[in-house]
Amino acid sequence: MADLSKFDPNSPGLLSNNIFGLPFSEEDARLVLVPVPWEVTVSYAHGTARGPEHIFKAALQVDLYDADVENGWRQGFYMRECDKQLLLRSDYLRKEAELYLRFLAEGGDVLENDFLRRSLDDVNRGAQKMNDWVYQQTKELLQRGKLVGLIGGDHSTPLGYFKAIGEHKGNYGILQIDAHADLRNSYEGFKYSHASIMYNALAEVPQVTKLVQVGVRDYCEEELHYISNSNGRVVTFFDQRIKERGFEGEPWKNICDDIINQLPQQVYISFDIDGLDPKLCPHTGTPVAGGLEGPQVFYLFRKILESGRNLIGFDLVEVSAGLDEWDANVGARMLFKLCNLMVK
Repeated sequence: MADLSKFDPNSPGLLSNNIFGLPFSEEDARLVLVPVPWEVTVSYAHGTARGPEHIFKAALQVDLYDADVENGWRQGFYMRECDKQLLLRSDYLRKEAELYLRFLAEGGDVLENDFLRRSLDDVNRGAQKMNDWVYQQTKELLQRGKLVGLIGGDHSTPLGYFKAIGEHKGNYGILQIDAHADLRNSYEGFKYSHASIMYNALAEVPQVTKLVQVGVRDYCEEELHYISNSNGRVVTFFDQRIKERGFEGEPWKNICDDIINQLPQQVYISFDIDGLDPKLCPHTGTPVAGGLEGPQVFYLFRKILESGRNLIGFDLVEVSAGLDEWDANVGARMLFKLCNLMVK
């Protein structure tokens, strides 16, 4: 166990320590964070591949007292180093993807362009390798008895973790905080697009018995059709309807009760930062007006645990490096709450 006798939680975080300035090794920590620096298929702004390293730096400014989980940090949080080879691969394939996307936007037919068809194949193979890497990383940690959190990167990154935790824990439900439904099939030709993560989870991870989406406000007819024909496997609390219920005087507690009633016993939280109001994450990959406030999300998470449900894993994705540290600062605080709730 880590020796905390000389560690002062009231002092500034030290660069020589790990996430949140904590003096834990991976072996000592109960919760291990796996960064996945990947953003190959992003459709709009980029920067999320470097989100994990910026969150790490911003986390040094987070105070360690959490009124919901006092002294949760004492159980040990540790973040692994970003895999530089994975980041380089993301950067390389992102350039290929950008050429391909520009060609599509200009009305080109990929079937008539051998070079871009090969680029598409390269991206899809690269994404599969990333999925396999995440699966192996998270599976190994789960087998060692660690709690695991994943930090993206774009929202395509946690699929391998979904598979690993399903094998380890059995059936579970995903609570998705997101501006987007992410239920597109092979969006823009990319099988493992960030916009297809939940489609792929439901297609490839049989242990995911329920998907409950909160804050969705940007979606297409195809996705709405998928939700409507899911036989209740997907339940979506659209942002517009959440707002309308609030305008009509209904408290957030009642809405949270409805959300929680849709969740099974085991819950995994997939938190896309763009589920928040974009004033909190203006540089995320695809910001959308509307969304949730931080305290709203924290209240929902706390109520899930109070309901007796088990939080078995989480990811935090789409936090961008941005033009300043604001997004990373918000992301670090979202991450600290998730870590504390995970060990509660």
